[in-house]
Amino acid sequence: MSGATYAAAGVDIEAGDRAVELMKEWVAKTRRPEVLGGIGGFAGLFDASALKAYDRPLLATSTDGVGTKVAIAQRLDRHDTIGRDLVGMVVDDLVVCGAEPLFMTDYIATGKVVPEVVAGIVKGIAEGCVLAGCALVGGETAEHPGLLKPGEYDVAGAGTGVVEADKVLGPERVREGDVLVAMASSGAHSNGYSLLRHVFFDVAGWQLDREVPEFGRTLGEELLEPTRIYSLDCLALIAHVQVHAFSHITGGGVAANIARIIPAGLEARLDRATWTPPAVFTTVGALGGVATLELEKTLNMGVGMVAVLPAASVDPALALLAERGLPGWVCGEVVAAADGTATVGGAKGGDGAASLHGDYAQ
Repeated sequence: MSGATYAAAGVDIEAGDRAVELMKEWVAKTRRPEVLGGIGGFAGLFDASALKAYDRPLLATSTDGVGTKVAIAQRLDRHDTIGRDLVGMVVDDLVVCGAEPLFMTDYIATGKVVPEVVAGIVKGIAEGCVLAGCALVGGETAEHPGLLKPGEYDVAGAGTGVVEADKVLGPERVREGDVLVAMASSGAHSNGYSLLRHVFFDVAGWQLDREVPEFGRTLGEELLEPTRIYSLDCLALIAHVQVHAFSHITGGGVAANIARIIPAGLEARLDRATWTPPAVFTTVGALGGVATLELEKTLNMGVGMVAVLPAASVDPALALLAERGLPGWVCGEVVAAADGTATVGGAKGGDGAASLHGDYAQ
């Protein structure tokens, strides 16, 4: 009688090795000149001598996941886009301080390694890294039988960027009279999916293959739309116009995330009439009877990134975004905080405030 084995316990090392082989070509596409070595080492190596060109380089770091959006990918058995969501969540947190994303690592935990599924996830991560201009220098795939079911997985990642110390963006630069320029989201991105899934599946009883005329595609295709990655667009703005701050619109919604980059005594005042939320947001609101304020503190409502600029930078900034194919518009301004004004404080810290006014454009 043979003894117990790792494979019998649910961990297939050979499948893991096969997954690594399948992902190699995608990782190679993210390579930057500073990357040393390849897949297979215990750690990724990045040549930091390039930082000698900086007077005082500051390293920025960020980590995140994709949340329950992975459940949509698993139900649809489509795994090659969720990695782009992961990259977007990480690198666009880096660029808000003005940092150029340099490299990322990823972590994939699954109940059972299916090489093609893991390779598909990494393909999406690699494509996201290319869109962000950063390298994928390493990662880990962990098989957790008994903790996760076969077919279940979760993904997480961490990124590192660099910014010159005297060019760091943030609340310290924001002034009264600054203008807010919104950049369109590609959909729900990777936040609020617990609400979206509850309304669409539990309340409305919709299926992922349902054709939704308002979306122009199926519900599943709408919900799996990858997160737009703004890093190179933001870096282009920094290079061509004066920028005071950026806000990445993630969990907490538009107002709460903008409030994080507004200094005490000032308020970001946003005008809803400057944009029309995409159909996914109005539809979930109507189906679930979700109040507008509840939608706004959970979902991005069509805004994925906001730049805070001096007034003189607005026209050239909008022209540059248009050249890059990214819809942008003036959505508000920074004003002195007034007593009695309905405001939202920063969801995750910060001393400032932001408020939304009026009705959305139809």
